[in-house]
Amino acid sequence: MLCLILSFPPFVILSSGTSDPYCIVKVDNEVVARTATVWKNLNPFWGEEYTLHLPMGFHSLSFLVMDEDTIGHDDVIGKITLNKEAIGSQVKGLDCWLNLTKVDPDEEVQGEIHLSLELLKDTEKINLRCQVIEARDLAPRDISGTSDPFARVIFNNHSAETSIIKKTRFPHWGETLELELDPEELSEEGTVTVQVWDWDMVGKNDFLGKVEVPFACLHKTPQLEGWFRLLPLGNNEVDAGGKLGALRLKVRLVEDQILPSMYYQPLIDLLVESVISPAEVEDSSALTMLEEVTTVESRQDVAMTLVKIYLGQGLVVPFLDYLNTREVNHTSDPNTLFRSNSLASKAMEQFMKAVGMLYLHEVLKPIINRIFDEKKYIELDPCKIDLNRTRRISFKGAVSEAEVRDSSVEMLQSYLTSIIVSIVSSVDQCPPVMRVAFKQLHKRVEEQFTEPENEDVKYLAISGFFFLRFFAPAILTPKLFQLRDQHADTRTSRTLLLLAKALQSVGNLGLQLGHGKEQWMAPLHPIILRSVASVKDFLDKLIDIDHDTASEVPQRAVFTASVTVKEGYLHKHKAEGPQLLSRFAFKKRYFWLTSETLSYAKTPDWQCVCAVERVDENAFQQQNVMQVITQDNDGQLHTIYIQCKNVNELNQWLSAIRKVSIYNERMLPSFHPGVHRSGKWTCCLQVDRAGCSRTHSAVTLGDWSDPLDPDVETQTIYKQLLQGKDKLRKTINLSTHFCVIDGAECNVQQMKPCQSVAARLLVVIEDLEKAHASFQCREKEDATSVIMNP
Repeated sequence: MLCLILSFPPFVILSSGTSDPYCIVKVDNEVVARTATVWKNLNPFWGEEYTLHLPMGFHSLSFLVMDEDTIGHDDVIGKITLNKEAIGSQVKGLDCWLNLTKVDPDEEVQGEIHLSLELLKDTEKINLRCQVIEARDLAPRDISGTSDPFARVIFNNHSAETSIIKKTRFPHWGETLELELDPEELSEEGTVTVQVWDWDMVGKNDFLGKVEVPFACLHKTPQLEGWFRLLPLGNNEVDAGGKLGALRLKVRLVEDQILPSMYYQPLIDLLVESVISPAEVEDSSALTMLEEVTTVESRQDVAMTLVKIYLGQGLVVPFLDYLNTREVNHTSDPNTLFRSNSLASKAMEQFMKAVGMLYLHEVLKPIINRIFDEKKYIELDPCKIDLNRTRRISFKGAVSEAEVRDSSVEMLQSYLTSIIVSIVSSVDQCPPVMRVAFKQLHKRVEEQFTEPENEDVKYLAISGFFFLRFFAPAILTPKLFQLRDQHADTRTSRTLLLLAKALQSVGNLGLQLGHGKEQWMAPLHPIILRSVASVKDFLDKLIDIDHDTASEVPQRAVFTASVTVKEGYLHKHKAEGPQLLSRFAFKKRYFWLTSETLSYAKTPDWQCVCAVERVDENAFQQQNVMQVITQDNDGQLHTIYIQCKNVNELNQWLSAIRKVSIYNERMLPSFHPGVHRSGKWTCCLQVDRAGCSRTHSAVTLGDWSDPLDPDVETQTIYKQLLQGKDKLRKTINLSTHFCVIDGAECNVQQMKPCQSVAARLLVVIEDLEKAHASFQCREKEDATSVIMNP
């Protein structure tokens, strides 16, 4: 398994003029992510992060910076390409500025070609036979979104060409080309080259890729056959010296070998033991040891992984209760409670995202949409009021600062009231498992801080997470919480910032009002103070949930069939028999995707999704179309075509459906990117059903709705413990092997609690190390010789 974490900090274009830039991420020429467009900006800040789950065999990662155009095609500003080796060589990942390079058509190749190469020797002549069978996923070079490909085989001064197959990116040649060689050429250290070109009636042909096989390989293996990846022409990318701009990237590649579940069970048992039967909260456990060896930078990833593990075990509430109890007991000043980046704080944050994101959308999305739609100019800071940016508020003349301030206060009060009312009336919408976790937190804080002056601490502990770490960040950056497809413009961003500040004050129960530097927020203080009573009442109702009922709550609720993972309006067309497929055949329908089914209005659920893939643009002359191939109880395959409104929505739906279908044993290995029209497929011009392109089920985006995968998650924890193995050794004062002290066997029962836990963890870690080493040896022994492109 490969996991790629991408982050997009600022990007600078040094050219003149103006642009509407966005960035496209490609994995081996498949578009997997697209940032939002930043309008009219040469120095855009995206601040977006993507986690990509990739197949082991991926080759390169490309970033194309585009300029969005309202009319016509978007322009390419420049690109950056990183190969797998370059990314993997940086243990801590790449974090740097990279200059954009020009896009060279000869370097923009993709796809594979199926070849058979054979060296024929007899007494009279020597022939090099090349069977050019087929190719798939070639780059589109014509305006129609297709190509007119032909292949050419070259060795020394000999060459031969196939026929031209028009209007396809998936040609089937099935032709045999032979080159007659001279006897002296057998000893030459040359290269057999197979090139693929797009034929053009006018102008020069376009390069589509090449395969190079050392002639020496044909001496060792008389016949080579297989799929070969097409390579670029080999021109060196020209660094424009920053003239096109530069892109700052943070890229980290994590490559893991996932073992069978049985090898991770001892570590799972230790983690479960920590929360099910801790002798004393103050005693050491596997969780406390994990926190000690975890760096601050990796704590958020570790917290999310632990949340998923305990969700899978049905123990997320005891897990959070254990961490929170330790945090509360170690805090003497209530003003500093949960203010650090401890494992408890991060675990609560990630827990709310994992189980509460759909709830957040229900509460906030209508209000966020209203703010984006109205685009009001709102400003309270006298130093930032710009009278030229506001619309005319009064017909009596020029607008004054006082009028801008009064109008801003009125609008902010309206927005803030709507947000508060929506939150405090959402008790029944809040996931029960969240309510139980907050109830336990309320209880622990109340037991620790019993003084009358600390009466509000039990409320502040909950509201600190609920308002300050969940709702306020979502209001500030709705794009990052999937509340909007695009980032807010400058005007709307300022409104969201002011509202987030106000909501933070609400979460603090108004206790810090008037003490900060931003006294210009004072007009909102009355509404904040009036909301305190309703917020406390809401928190009391939130934790008023019966323990017996709570124990029956499915703690994996976000991942069960009863909860929708993704929903929304899409345009669909169902392929049923021979018919004319046109761009007007799509009908608007509302779709629901759960962890078990995909359905849309007035249809039965599809429980067996065999493939979900993009559709070639030229199939319907439409962009952003995908196909979902399902199988009924009789084994018949059915295809439905779905159009999304933009490439972001397309990627999200593709990724979501692929992830919930990942364990389906009937997934198809191939598919047709085109449609069946006039008795043949538009992509490969063939008649048969067998697909002409490989499916891409292994490429997905990671997000809060990912299905649980205990083995992958436990592997992540093992790697963290492995990095901290030396610290664990020091805990039990060992300098050599953990089970030997001064030449005698170590008796775990005679150790102190912290030493005992550390020793047991070391046993588990070393057992997993041995298992990984054993599996790697087996893979090397079982590996067969594979001819790779040089």
